[in-house]
Amino acid sequence: MARVGMRLPERFDALDPAVIEDPYPTYERLRAQGPLCRMGPASFGVTRYADVAALVRDPRLGSEFPPLYHEMSAGDGPAAAFFQRIILYRDPPAHTRLRRLMSKAFSPGLVRGLREHIGDLVDELLDPAAERGWFDAVEELAFPLPVLVVCELMGIPRADRSEVRPHALNLSKAFAAMVPEADRADADASVLWLRNYLAELLAQRSKAPSRDLLSLLLAAREGDDRLTEEEIVDNAVFSFFAGFETTANLLASGCAALLEHPGELARLRADRGLLPTAVEEFLRYDAPIQGTARLVRSPVEVGDHTVRAGRVLVLLLGSANRDERQFGDPGRLDVGRDPNPHVSFGGGLHHCMGAALARVEGAVAFGRLLDRFGAIEPAGPALRRTNTTFRAYASVPVRVA
Repeated sequence: MARVGMRLPERFDALDPAVIEDPYPTYERLRAQGPLCRMGPASFGVTRYADVAALVRDPRLGSEFPPLYHEMSAGDGPAAAFFQRIILYRDPPAHTRLRRLMSKAFSPGLVRGLREHIGDLVDELLDPAAERGWFDAVEELAFPLPVLVVCELMGIPRADRSEVRPHALNLSKAFAAMVPEADRADADASVLWLRNYLAELLAQRSKAPSRDLLSLLLAAREGDDRLTEEEIVDNAVFSFFAGFETTANLLASGCAALLEHPGELARLRADRGLLPTAVEEFLRYDAPIQGTARLVRSPVEVGDHTVRAGRVLVLLLGSANRDERQFGDPGRLDVGRDPNPHVSFGGGLHHCMGAALARVEGAVAFGRLLDRFGAIEPAGPALRRTNTTFRAYASVPVRVA
């Protein structure tokens, strides 16, 4: 990878407990040393904003990995097979076709129509907090809200949601960069359960269409082309994951950030017009997904290094979002930061399809939280989830009045 005589970049361990707790000092040191760091075998992390922002759009990088890659990452069960079929890990022309057809269901109107309902759900979730004077922002808001929203989108009956919830939580284990052996059985079981459940629901919708996402995916067509039942089921399972995990982390991290920065909380309370920029800043300040992997299909230059075909580049979104070359005072939370060209939603062909929904959920949730309570303070230390490669919290205790 490196040119002759050049020193190899430093190795970066994303699962180091210190990195899971706070990766940003490590990112800063890595950026200062160069644009690349070493990760796993034949795998390199890209640390700086300019490189990451360019590479998420570079056609020389692909997202479609060989089966062996997924088997090494997740085992040889249903999870690895599932990854080989979903839109996240497909390249053109398959990706182009899937995105074109799926975009017909993920319309802007679908998101706009949910705004008021999301507000009602937030109010319902906050009712117990108003009575008690405290709540856990993870367990009582950040996690249940996006699960409820994605269940509504999919048309999952209320009676089934308590059964769906643990499988949704376990599904996040499957999306780790390297699924630990101890988690692989849970990941496989959740993928299999959700596929079977949504396949049954899809069969019902094929006989009696509704206005939910599954029905819209069934109806999506361009000429004679339409999604197969297997494509709908696999990508509905992926959309289920993408619709709750990243948004849950955005909501939890945003709550934690505001509690740590009461001045910014007061600023947001005084000017609700800052809600959209605040959501963008939460995404930049502590990106829910810290990195995304790409397969090098033809050689690319990153700084003074040439990365050969067949290597894996992990685009470190979290590091790029804190790059002092791009963002002024990047370690400071600024709810009015504008412009804010963070890369938390990726870019190019694989720009997140759920970005608009995540932004709406975030703005509505934080807005309703401020409307409901005149005082919002920490009720204890926030605790990180340690069994995930996402920037996630296990608990964010909040005192309200």
